[in-house]
Amino acid sequence: MFRTALRTVLAHKARLLMTVLAVMLGVAFVSGTLVFTNTISDAYQKSSAKGFDHVDVAMTAEYEASEGDRVGKLHELNQATLDKSERVPGAASAIGVVHNFTAVADKNGKLIGQGFQSQGGNYWGTKDPRYPLVSGHAPKGPGEILIDSATAKRAGYEVGDTVRMSVDGPVLTPKITGIFTTDDGNVAAGGSLTLFDTATAQKLLGKPGVYDEIDVKAKPGVTQAALKAQLDKALPEGTVSTTTGKQLADDQAQMIARSMSGMQTGLLVFAGIALFVGTFIIANTFTMLVAQRTRELALMRAVGASRRQVTRSVLIEAFVVGAVAAVTGLIAGIGIGAGLRSLMGTFDATVPDGPLVIKPTTIVAALAVGILVTMLAAWLPGRRAAKIPPVAAMSSVHAKATTKSLVLRNTLGTLVSAAGIAVVLVATTMDGSDGQIPMGFGAVLLIIGVFILTPLLSRPLIAAAAPVLRAFGISGKLARQNSVRNPRRTAATASALMIGLTLITGMTVTASSVQQAIVKMASASIKADYVVSMANGNPLSPDVEKKLKQAGDVTATSPMLNAETRIDGQSEYVTGVNGGAIGDLVGPKVDEGAFKVGGGDVVVDSETAKSYGWKAGSAFTLAYEDGKKQKLTVAGTYESNDFLRGILLDEKTLAPHTSDPYNMKVMVKTADGTSGAVQDKLEKALGTNPGIKVQSKADISNEIAQMVTLMLNMLYGLLAMAVIVAVLGVINTLAMSVFERSQEIGMLRAIGLDRKGIKQMVRLESLVISLFGGVLGIGLGVFFGWAAGELLATQLTTYELVLPWARMGVFLLLAATVGVLAALWPARRAARLNMLDAIKAE
Repeated sequence: MFRTALRTVLAHKARLLMTVLAVMLGVAFVSGTLVFTNTISDAYQKSSAKGFDHVDVAMTAEYEASEGDRVGKLHELNQATLDKSERVPGAASAIGVVHNFTAVADKNGKLIGQGFQSQGGNYWGTKDPRYPLVSGHAPKGPGEILIDSATAKRAGYEVGDTVRMSVDGPVLTPKITGIFTTDDGNVAAGGSLTLFDTATAQKLLGKPGVYDEIDVKAKPGVTQAALKAQLDKALPEGTVSTTTGKQLADDQAQMIARSMSGMQTGLLVFAGIALFVGTFIIANTFTMLVAQRTRELALMRAVGASRRQVTRSVLIEAFVVGAVAAVTGLIAGIGIGAGLRSLMGTFDATVPDGPLVIKPTTIVAALAVGILVTMLAAWLPGRRAAKIPPVAAMSSVHAKATTKSLVLRNTLGTLVSAAGIAVVLVATTMDGSDGQIPMGFGAVLLIIGVFILTPLLSRPLIAAAAPVLRAFGISGKLARQNSVRNPRRTAATASALMIGLTLITGMTVTASSVQQAIVKMASASIKADYVVSMANGNPLSPDVEKKLKQAGDVTATSPMLNAETRIDGQSEYVTGVNGGAIGDLVGPKVDEGAFKVGGGDVVVDSETAKSYGWKAGSAFTLAYEDGKKQKLTVAGTYESNDFLRGILLDEKTLAPHTSDPYNMKVMVKTADGTSGAVQDKLEKALGTNPGIKVQSKADISNEIAQMVTLMLNMLYGLLAMAVIVAVLGVINTLAMSVFERSQEIGMLRAIGLDRKGIKQMVRLESLVISLFGGVLGIGLGVFFGWAAGELLATQLTTYELVLPWARMGVFLLLAATVGVLAALWPARRAARLNMLDAIKAE
């Protein structure tokens, strides 16, 4: 039986090629994902471990938790702490570390890297062991800086150049006195690192005389654990936290592994989709192969082969096909992993150097996936073939499915589809986070149910195309009949395309609706012409609002100052605003009372008011950072959104009690509204600062919309794999269908249908099947997009369903294009059949 199965595989190389390709693509996606994520993770982990070589114990300030009406505070690491740590017997040296956001502009004035990746720090003394100098010398005073070699190379900077930069507001123009190398992960990921002398760094990035961290190096022979114990004993309890360098490296490695795990899971989900689609093709291929060999298998049964042996022969074929596909897929996957790593450079997302990592688990996963998926898909056709009686198989009595089997299939499909719809509908009534898992489960049930029902759905939907097909004469009529002749085969072929288009359409509907909701939210809740904020989301300098007020045409401004307070012993962040101007700058929907801020009057979003049991007119006591308390009155409640939420009170009420409130943004109203000239004037008032964003409502909406579009395009690229696999399925089905109908095609040629008519018949059949899958996929995608929107609406109040008709039209055109392209080779093959040889074919 093994020799027979192997001979069968070798005898049908062309037929099985498409199946091998389908499995290979799925395996390549899986193995490529594992190689890529393992390589990046390993590179970052080794890079981060190098970064902790100079640290034996790191010290950070402890946060003193809030208690009662007292607001918590962060202890400080000062020069006394540094001196005390350096005097510990096991300490060889100690370095005070200062770090914070620093925006550096390139020679065109644009911010280098992403906001959160642009960091600044201090260079310790004249020779800092953390940052080896490539050229130049250590910085001295506020007019000198060092920059990392990667940033210098990207921006074209050299020692002696002047750079435009900022920390939290004012623009600085220091001179580059040196260039250094670093293993910092942010720099490796495309960010920048700027170093000042310690005193300047403390003044610009934090507080004079205060460090963010103190790194202590142990003397020879002193372990990290021993040094940590000595520091814990020497320093006041509860003020300083100590961590060994090894623990820091391990924690960093775990954090990198977790972050890469999310990416890996996401990519593997799409690999799973491609394999799921490929499973339909494999099952379809083996069903047709087994059907074509029915008489051969019946003869084997007649000469003594058992059912088990027949099934085993089919599984052996599947094993050989799966093994070949798994090995080639693994090789292709290694290439994909290397290609993805190189591709990251084109997106300005550089990674540390390191070898390509191919773990044994990647090899095992690739082989297991390829072989198991193929054998599972082939098991049912093999089992079905083994159950056919030899005499019935020889006389082809088995060819058509019985009425009983069709009724059973349709009943099962209806029940599963109904269950899926019911679960999805129930999930739409749940809260956003609670409904995700039930909705996913319901979606899977519905897709499976529709797949089971596809043979039943194919007849009426394909019949709807009959009027169009009549225009093509006899070729169109034959194409329609061929499409519904074997509903199960048509269903399996169309379903592969259906799944890909379901996901693409569903995500497009959801993304389009979210983009529209964001635009509505911005226009409804912001009356200000411009919103000013830091590029990395850090607080703004108080100087920013002062400079904006001095700019011409500015009629009103308001900061958004965040500060921690206490209400009934619980921590609560409040927002300080310009009470006299806030009504002209924001316009949220008022649920109760009036939007009035000033003195002891505050406004509260409805969710916060509900949690405290407040309503318009309610009074409550607020405990500030300095320990003082004040009785405030709720003037009104409003509907919160992503731009405005929480308790709003007048900045004049908040400022006397807070030493350092966080100014997250400044709202600006101008006399001339929004225009390019006004925006340029505001940016110039701030010194054309690379670290500060001046955005109109349209800019804010577009920024978020671009993020959604970028994510959507990435998903399109990943789902393209599933569509490619589906195309292979259509080609495979048509090619085998042509082989199966060789005698019929020869007869049609003999009675007068020319080669052009044969080609047209096969093309139209492919087009009808592809459009059938496209219509089902788009219909399901719209339903899932609506359902996902119902979940999002619980979190996004301005959400409403938007159907992107133009894109859905493109998707339907894509399905038609798939049909036309997939038919090229099978149609040419059918037209070139010799009519006499075809008529004689068994």
